[in-house]
Amino acid sequence: MDYSRPDLADRLASEYALGTLRGPARRRFENLMQAHPMLRQSTQDWQRRLEQLAEATPAVQPSARVWPGIQRRLFGETDAPSAVAEAARRAVRWWESLALWQGAAGLAVTAALALGVALSQPSPVQPPIVVVMAASADAPAGAVLQPVSYVASVSGDGRSLVVKPLSAGQTVAVNKALELWAIPPQGAPRSLGVVAQDGATTVLRTELLKDTSAFALTVEPPGGAPGGKPTGPVVSVGKLQL
Repeated sequence: MDYSRPDLADRLASEYALGTLRGPARRRFENLMQAHPMLRQSTQDWQRRLEQLAEATPAVQPSARVWPGIQRRLFGETDAPSAVAEAARRAVRWWESLALWQGAAGLAVTAALALGVALSQPSPVQPPIVVVMAASADAPAGAVLQPVSYVASVSGDGRSLVVKPLSAGQTVAVNKALELWAIPPQGAPRSLGVVAQDGATTVLRTELLKDTSAFALTVEPPGGAPGGKPTGPVVSVGKLQL
């Protein structure tokens, strides 16, 4: 899914800011925000709009008829002085009790507003790590239709990666696929899955940067290399520099 599309980023950001994006989808969006500047900017824009809307809503004062109407509904209408006095005493006791609850409610509202303001402030995140995967000079002739150059953006926490081509157009034959690999300093490469040839691909893994010194793309059969081991030529590679 191409999260750099403005319409998609705006829709997801609005659901996140309004609180309708919940559960695993909300946690996944929070992880994706760390690797996608478009998602972070859209979310900040929506949070700012909601804050401005709350500030622009004026307070409404009840009319003079409201409180007498409440008293009539609570105590009824009577002309007897003693009944009026008793009703007044009951009203005082009721309002004193109500004042206690109003104070507690006020504290709760204040706490909720403080929490909302704190949550609306975006937490500092580590900048993404960008790796340019240049076309390999050692790729055999005929391995690709055109030079394969990609850019990989890894979130600062190393839990998500977005890889996209630097040029448009199909790069390998129809019956072939491009597979992304994490290359360790020593040992066998780890497959990160097949990537799109004409758009962005998002990879979600834990500890993407652990034991990784470079990223590489190989030409493989449709669906990826069998057995999780590269079989085709390396057509693009980029060194990871931390």
